[in-house]
Amino acid sequence: MLKFIPIAALPFLAAAIAAAPATAQDAAAGAKLYAANCSACHGPDRAGIAGTFPALTDVNKRLDPKQIKEKIQKGGGLMPPFAQLSEKDIDDIAVFLKQ
Repeated sequence: MLKFIPIAALPFLAAAIAAAPATAQDAAAGAKLYAANCSACHGPDRAGIAGTFPALTDVNKRLDPKQIKEKIQKGGGLMPPFAQLSEKDIDDIAVFLKQ
């Protein structure tokens, strides 16, 4: 006997799929974007330079994901804004930084 998903359940199914955890591919893309846009100041190992550029190795302990994305987009302090990055690019960098 075939089982069907009630049509009323489809929006919930779509929301669950959209909220699925980030993939390794997103982190890999984020790593490339980090290397191209962030590593000159924060270092290839995300260790930063004490007193000048903060370490990003544990940035997710200091900032929530929304704050991380906002900082990337708008900058602050010595960090320039990276408004040229797409929302997907910023999401990918944030996923990479969570690792």
